[in-house]
Amino acid sequence: MKYWLIVSISLLSSFVFAAPSHISNVRGYTLDNNGTLISFSNLVFDGGKVLAIGGEELSKQFPNATLINGKNKVLLPGMIDAHGHVMGVMSLGESLVKVDLRDVTTANKAALQVLDYANAHPALKWITGGGWNEVLWPDKAFPNAKQLDEYVQDRPIMLSRVDGHSSWVNSKALEIAGITKETLDPPGGKIIRDSKGKPTGILIDNAMDLMFAHVPNNSDAYLKSKLDAAGQHLLSVGITSAHDAGISKAEYDYYLKRQAANTLPLRFYPMLWAPDPEFTKMLEKGVIGDQYDFLSIRSVKAMADGALGSRGAAMLTPYNDAPDSRGLLTLSKDNYKPLFDLVLSHGFQLNVHAIGDRANRMVLDQFEDSFNRIGGQKLRNRMEHAQVISIKDIPRFIGLNIIPSMQPTHATSDKNMAETRIGKDRLKGAYAWQTLLKQGSPLAFGSDFPVELANPFYGLHAAVTRQDRENQPKDGWFPDESMTIEQAFRAFTIDAAYSAHQEKILGGLTVGKWADFILVDQDIFKMAPKDIWRTQVLQTWIGGEQRFKK
Repeated sequence: MKYWLIVSISLLSSFVFAAPSHISNVRGYTLDNNGTLISFSNLVFDGGKVLAIGGEELSKQFPNATLINGKNKVLLPGMIDAHGHVMGVMSLGESLVKVDLRDVTTANKAALQVLDYANAHPALKWITGGGWNEVLWPDKAFPNAKQLDEYVQDRPIMLSRVDGHSSWVNSKALEIAGITKETLDPPGGKIIRDSKGKPTGILIDNAMDLMFAHVPNNSDAYLKSKLDAAGQHLLSVGITSAHDAGISKAEYDYYLKRQAANTLPLRFYPMLWAPDPEFTKMLEKGVIGDQYDFLSIRSVKAMADGALGSRGAAMLTPYNDAPDSRGLLTLSKDNYKPLFDLVLSHGFQLNVHAIGDRANRMVLDQFEDSFNRIGGQKLRNRMEHAQVISIKDIPRFIGLNIIPSMQPTHATSDKNMAETRIGKDRLKGAYAWQTLLKQGSPLAFGSDFPVELANPFYGLHAAVTRQDRENQPKDGWFPDESMTIEQAFRAFTIDAAYSAHQEKILGGLTVGKWADFILVDQDIFKMAPKDIWRTQVLQTWIGGEQRFKK
């Protein structure tokens, strides 16, 4: 078989002497290379790649294939999450091995849960975790260090907000980091203070860096626990490839170690973290890849602003509910040009976090300037989140070939807060999926896990209905921006692959692509949209190998 030519000696025993595999009796769907939805009932693969899709005629074409009965289940390409956080300080991996406050309803209950966790893990030098969201609490107020101090005084605590743009710490942590009344707010960050100027225990955006330097999180054992936990969870919800939005040097080295050992649980597209002290060294090592396409490093993640929930998103005009604030620029204007020029001149894709309309405009301006001087427009650069965009800036995305990398569940999570923050007029350019699609911009969809839950069927549901999982609001939130199921499916498959220069190998089940697919319990193309989120993944396969079974 022609695909055996790419197989290393160490894997010959897996592929060369094995017959092709043939899954029959499925309700299969994929997008062809033109983006047209096609259906099939049989899939044949060998050497980890698709040999054919079609009907029962494949039994005659591949008479020696090992037959697998799909039992009339729905078969889809593996889903691609184009923006998540796998191993970092505030990541999915950490959330699975640390204290999880996502469903806690008050600050005091959160503190009690931290106490329980601390008592259950007496050897831990630091208590970390997160997921809290004060907007969902009765008083809607930021928590403070005193609430944690009441239960844990002897060990430092650092708990990230659900959006990852602020942290709640106790007094011990403030002491270790040397954060006092005299500590200045760092550029792009804010230390929340009481009426006397004393830090309350909330650090926003770049102010969290004052704490990160003291949190131990880079041992191989710890990275292994986070990657393995994240990998198993992602496979269980049907994700076969994840774009890790910002990796440190320690995580970079660990990805390479796992790739060399052929033990990565799924495919990863990590982005180098621009603020990392060793960023330039990583960049100068050039593009990283492997013949099995489990690891591809050719992009950089930078941050332009904060998040809407914590009023850190950089806005052109002040917040409606905070007239003295226009948000935070986490990347100073003086650093735009040298960073963009450095990344693009090395041939790396640049993916910039921009949520507010001011941040989006500044990033677009710098891309345009750098393209005119040094090129790089064909690198498929991305705007991560592209959440609130000035109407007049939307056409610039297609004009500059900037891919909007967006997360549909952000819209349904933010709907109760966004209008309060910025008003209805500015929302005309917010979460504007259909507007971007109509002008020809490809959308790369993800979840921003663990900010949102990683399940891609939650994202498909949100994109199609513009509703939360309780079917609210009744007719959808700004429903003109909703998508068809085919459009949303494309954003989680071939367009997500395109945003990583991988559309020829991933994102579908056409001949020659990797046999990455999932079996699920219901047909998302023939059901009521309101129930798409209920879809259960039964099996997940990567490169023709089953990696998860329910």
